[in-house]
Amino acid sequence: MLTSVIVMLVVSSAVTQAAVFATTIYLHRSATHRALDLHPVVEWGFRFVIWMTTGMVPRQWVAVHRKHHAFTDEAGDPHSPLLMGFWSVQLGNAFHYVREARKPEVVEKYVRDMAPDGWDRVLFDRGPLGLLIGIAGLCVVLGVGWGLLAALIHTVMYVFVLSSSINGLCHYAGYKNFTNTATNIRTLALVTGGEGLHNNHHEFPRSPKFSFRPSELDPAWPVIRLLSRLELARPYKTIKQSEPSPQGS
Repeated sequence: MLTSVIVMLVVSSAVTQAAVFATTIYLHRSATHRALDLHPVVEWGFRFVIWMTTGMVPRQWVAVHRKHHAFTDEAGDPHSPLLMGFWSVQLGNAFHYVREARKPEVVEKYVRDMAPDGWDRVLFDRGPLGLLIGIAGLCVVLGVGWGLLAALIHTVMYVFVLSSSINGLCHYAGYKNFTNTATNIRTLALVTGGEGLHNNHHEFPRSPKFSFRPSELDPAWPVIRLLSRLELARPYKTIKQSEPSPQGS
Protein backbone atom coordinates (compact mmCIF):
# COMPACT_ATOMS: atom_id res chain seq x y z
CA MET A 1 0.00 0.00 0.00
CA LEU A 2 2.69 2.50 1.02
CA THR A 3 4.76 1.63 -2.04
CA SER A 4 1.74 2.21 -4.29
CA VAL A 5 1.11 5.60 -2.68
CA ILE A 6 4.74 6.65 -3.15
CA VAL A 7 4.80 5.50 -6.79
CA MET A 8 1.52 7.32 -7.45
CA LEU A 9 2.83 10.55 -5.90
CA VAL A 10 6.09 10.33 -7.85
CA VAL A 11 4.28 9.76 -11.14
CA SER A 12 1.77 12.55 -10.43
CA SER A 13 4.60 14.97 -9.54
CA ALA A 14 6.49 14.01 -12.71
CA VAL A 15 3.41 14.69 -14.83
CA THR A 16 2.90 18.07 -13.13
CA GLN A 17 6.51 19.10 -13.64
CA ALA A 18 6.38 18.00 -17.29
CA ALA A 19 3.35 20.26 -17.71
CA VAL A 20 5.11 23.09 -15.85
CA PHE A 21 8.26 22.96 -18.01
CA ALA A 22 6.27 22.69 -21.24
CA THR A 23 4.19 25.67 -20.12
CA THR A 24 7.08 27.93 -19.13
CA ILE A 25 9.50 27.04 -21.95
CA TYR A 26 7.12 26.60 -24.86
CA LEU A 27 3.83 28.37 -24.10
CA HIS A 28 5.24 31.27 -22.10
CA ARG A 29 8.79 32.06 -23.17
CA SER A 30 8.70 30.84 -26.76
CA ALA A 31 5.14 31.11 -28.11
CA THR A 32 3.95 34.12 -26.13
CA HIS A 33 7.01 36.35 -25.83
CA ARG A 34 9.33 35.00 -28.55
CA ALA A 35 12.11 34.92 -25.96
CA LEU A 36 13.57 31.88 -27.70
CA ASP A 37 13.09 29.94 -30.91
CA LEU A 38 12.68 26.20 -30.54
CA HIS A 39 13.58 23.51 -33.05
CA PRO A 40 10.34 22.25 -34.66
CA VAL A 41 10.78 18.77 -33.18
CA VAL A 42 11.28 20.17 -29.66
CA GLU A 43 8.35 22.53 -30.10
CA TRP A 44 6.13 19.63 -31.23
CA GLY A 45 7.20 17.64 -28.18
CA PHE A 46 6.21 20.46 -25.84
CA ARG A 47 2.89 20.89 -27.65
CA PHE A 48 2.21 17.19 -27.20
CA VAL A 49 2.99 17.39 -23.47
CA ILE A 50 0.65 20.39 -23.07
CA TRP A 51 -2.09 18.50 -24.92
CA MET A 52 -1.72 15.34 -22.82
CA THR A 53 -1.28 16.98 -19.40
CA THR A 54 -3.45 20.11 -19.53
CA GLY A 55 -5.80 19.93 -22.51
CA MET A 56 -5.18 23.63 -23.15
CA VAL A 57 -5.21 25.08 -26.66
CA PRO A 58 -1.89 26.96 -27.04
CA ARG A 59 -3.37 29.87 -29.02
CA GLN A 60 -5.90 30.52 -26.28
CA TRP A 61 -3.28 30.45 -23.52
CA VAL A 62 -1.02 32.80 -25.48
CA ALA A 63 -3.88 35.22 -26.18
CA VAL A 64 -4.92 35.43 -22.52
CA HIS A 65 -1.35 35.94 -21.33
CA ARG A 66 -0.58 38.59 -23.94
CA LYS A 67 -3.70 40.45 -22.86
CA HIS A 68 -2.51 40.19 -19.26
CA HIS A 69 0.72 41.94 -20.25
CA ALA A 70 -1.15 44.56 -22.25
CA PHE A 71 -3.34 45.48 -19.23
CA THR A 72 -1.29 44.35 -16.23
CA ASP A 73 -3.30 45.09 -13.08
CA GLU A 74 -5.39 47.62 -15.01
CA ALA A 75 -8.92 47.46 -16.39
CA GLY A 76 -8.84 44.70 -19.01
CA ASP A 77 -6.46 42.38 -17.15
CA PRO A 78 -8.05 38.90 -17.32
CA HIS A 79 -6.91 37.91 -13.81
CA SER A 80 -5.62 40.74 -11.63
CA PRO A 81 -5.88 40.11 -7.86
CA LEU A 82 -5.49 43.85 -7.30
CA LEU A 83 -8.72 44.47 -9.25
CA MET A 84 -10.70 41.28 -8.69
CA GLY A 85 -9.55 40.42 -5.19
CA PHE A 86 -6.82 38.02 -4.12
CA TRP A 87 -9.02 35.00 -3.37
CA SER A 88 -11.02 35.44 -6.57
CA VAL A 89 -7.83 34.88 -8.58
CA GLN A 90 -6.04 32.50 -6.24
CA LEU A 91 -8.98 30.12 -6.05
CA GLY A 92 -10.77 30.95 -9.29
CA ASN A 93 -7.93 31.61 -11.73
CA ALA A 94 -9.01 28.71 -13.94
CA PHE A 95 -12.48 30.19 -14.31
CA HIS A 96 -11.09 33.64 -15.19
CA TYR A 97 -8.82 31.97 -17.77
CA VAL A 98 -11.59 29.91 -19.38
CA ARG A 99 -13.92 32.90 -19.59
CA GLU A 100 -11.29 34.93 -21.44
CA ALA A 101 -9.95 32.08 -23.58
CA ARG A 102 -13.40 31.40 -25.01
CA LYS A 103 -13.75 34.92 -26.41
CA PRO A 104 -13.02 34.65 -30.17
CA GLU A 105 -12.19 38.36 -30.37
CA VAL A 106 -9.40 37.98 -27.77
CA VAL A 107 -7.79 35.09 -29.63
CA GLU A 108 -8.16 36.87 -32.97
CA LYS A 109 -6.57 40.07 -31.65
CA TYR A 110 -3.64 38.67 -29.70
CA VAL A 111 -2.47 35.63 -31.68
CA ARG A 112 -2.51 36.71 -35.30
CA ASP A 113 0.99 35.23 -35.59
CA MET A 114 -0.15 31.72 -34.57
CA ALA A 115 -2.31 30.37 -37.37
CA PRO A 116 -3.45 26.79 -36.66
CA ASP A 117 -1.53 24.11 -38.53
CA GLY A 118 -2.41 20.54 -39.42
CA TRP A 119 -1.38 19.20 -36.01
CA ASP A 120 -3.68 21.72 -34.33
CA ARG A 121 -6.62 20.70 -36.47
CA VAL A 122 -6.03 16.97 -35.93
CA LEU A 123 -4.82 16.90 -32.31
CA PHE A 124 -3.86 19.99 -30.37
CA ASP A 125 -7.12 21.91 -30.70
CA ARG A 126 -8.91 18.88 -29.26
CA GLY A 127 -7.99 19.43 -25.62
CA PRO A 128 -10.47 16.97 -24.02
CA LEU A 129 -9.13 14.17 -26.23
CA GLY A 130 -5.58 14.82 -25.02
CA LEU A 131 -6.68 14.81 -21.40
CA LEU A 132 -8.57 11.54 -21.82
CA ILE A 133 -5.55 9.89 -23.41
CA GLY A 134 -3.30 11.24 -20.65
CA ILE A 135 -5.59 9.96 -17.90
CA ALA A 136 -5.91 6.61 -19.67
CA GLY A 137 -2.11 6.39 -19.77
CA LEU A 138 -1.91 6.98 -16.01
CA CYS A 139 -4.51 4.25 -15.46
CA VAL A 140 -2.50 1.82 -17.59
CA VAL A 141 0.70 2.58 -15.67
CA LEU A 142 -0.75 2.76 -12.16
CA GLY A 143 -4.05 0.92 -12.34
CA VAL A 144 -7.45 2.59 -12.62
CA GLY A 145 -7.84 3.74 -9.02
CA TRP A 146 -4.31 5.06 -8.52
CA GLY A 147 -4.27 6.50 -12.04
CA LEU A 148 -7.42 8.52 -11.46
CA LEU A 149 -6.06 9.74 -8.12
CA ALA A 150 -2.75 10.75 -9.75
CA ALA A 151 -4.69 12.67 -12.41
CA LEU A 152 -6.74 14.44 -9.74
CA ILE A 153 -3.66 15.44 -7.74
CA HIS A 154 -1.95 16.68 -10.89
CA THR A 155 -5.00 18.76 -11.82
CA VAL A 156 -5.25 20.34 -8.38
CA MET A 157 -1.53 21.12 -8.23
CA TYR A 158 -1.20 22.50 -11.75
CA VAL A 159 -4.50 24.37 -12.03
CA PHE A 160 -5.44 25.41 -8.52
CA VAL A 161 -2.05 25.75 -6.81
CA LEU A 162 0.84 26.49 -9.17
CA SER A 163 -0.85 28.39 -12.01
CA SER A 164 -3.15 30.25 -9.62
CA SER A 165 -0.23 31.31 -7.45
CA ILE A 166 1.58 32.91 -10.40
CA ASN A 167 -1.44 35.06 -11.24
CA GLY A 168 -2.54 35.51 -7.63
CA LEU A 169 0.32 35.51 -5.13
CA CYS A 170 2.85 36.89 -7.61
CA HIS A 171 0.75 40.02 -8.06
CA TYR A 172 -0.04 40.33 -4.37
CA ALA A 173 2.87 39.31 -2.11
CA GLY A 174 6.63 38.89 -2.45
CA TYR A 175 9.60 41.11 -3.17
CA LYS A 176 10.53 43.27 -6.14
CA ASN A 177 13.72 43.93 -8.09
CA PHE A 178 11.92 46.29 -10.47
CA THR A 179 9.13 48.86 -10.32
CA ASN A 180 6.20 46.96 -11.78
CA THR A 181 3.15 45.47 -10.06
CA ALA A 182 4.31 41.82 -10.16
CA THR A 183 6.40 40.22 -7.41
CA ASN A 184 9.02 37.50 -7.00
CA ILE A 185 8.63 34.48 -4.72
CA ARG A 186 11.78 32.33 -4.76
CA THR A 187 10.23 29.19 -3.28
CA LEU A 188 7.39 29.28 -5.80
CA ALA A 189 9.92 29.63 -8.61
CA LEU A 190 11.48 26.31 -7.62
CA VAL A 191 8.29 24.34 -8.33
CA THR A 192 7.02 26.38 -11.30
CA GLY A 193 10.03 26.21 -13.60
CA GLY A 194 11.05 29.75 -12.63
CA GLU A 195 7.63 31.34 -13.09
CA GLY A 196 7.66 32.58 -9.49
CA LEU A 197 10.24 35.20 -10.52
CA HIS A 198 7.33 37.14 -11.94
CA ASN A 199 8.54 40.66 -11.19
CA ASN A 200 11.69 40.01 -13.20
CA HIS A 201 9.64 38.60 -16.05
CA HIS A 202 7.24 41.54 -16.22
CA GLU A 203 10.17 43.96 -16.43
CA PHE A 204 11.86 42.03 -19.24
CA PRO A 205 9.24 39.76 -20.84
CA ARG A 206 11.50 38.87 -23.78
CA SER A 207 14.25 37.51 -21.54
CA PRO A 208 14.43 33.70 -21.78
CA LYS A 209 16.00 33.66 -18.30
CA PHE A 210 13.79 34.76 -15.40
CA SER A 211 16.39 34.92 -12.62
CA PHE A 212 18.39 38.08 -12.01
CA ARG A 213 20.08 37.95 -8.62
CA PRO A 214 22.49 35.13 -7.57
CA SER A 215 19.97 34.03 -4.91
CA GLU A 216 17.27 33.48 -7.55
CA LEU A 217 16.96 30.12 -9.30
CA ASP A 218 15.17 29.61 -12.60
CA PRO A 219 14.97 25.80 -13.05
CA ALA A 220 13.99 26.11 -16.72
CA TRP A 221 17.11 28.06 -17.65
CA PRO A 222 19.55 25.08 -17.51
CA VAL A 223 17.15 23.18 -19.76
CA ILE A 224 17.12 26.08 -22.23
CA ARG A 225 20.93 26.28 -22.05
CA LEU A 226 21.18 22.55 -22.81
CA LEU A 227 18.80 22.88 -25.76
CA SER A 228 20.89 25.80 -27.00
CA ARG A 229 24.11 23.80 -26.79
CA LEU A 230 22.44 21.04 -28.76
CA GLU A 231 21.34 23.65 -31.32
CA LEU A 232 17.70 22.90 -30.55
CA ALA A 233 16.91 26.41 -29.30
CA ARG A 234 18.03 30.01 -29.90
CA PRO A 235 17.44 32.28 -26.88
CA TYR A 236 16.93 36.03 -27.07
CA LYS A 237 19.07 38.27 -24.83
CA THR A 238 18.73 37.72 -21.07
CA ILE A 239 17.95 40.23 -18.31
CA LYS A 240 21.65 40.75 -17.60
CA GLN A 241 22.34 41.43 -21.28
CA SER A 242 19.55 44.03 -21.26
CA GLU A 243 21.40 46.05 -18.58
CA PRO A 244 18.44 46.70 -16.26
CA SER A 245 18.43 49.01 -13.26
CA PRO A 246 16.82 47.08 -10.39
CA GLN A 247 15.67 48.57 -7.12
CA GLY A 248 18.16 48.35 -4.33
CA SER A 249 21.10 47.33 -6.52
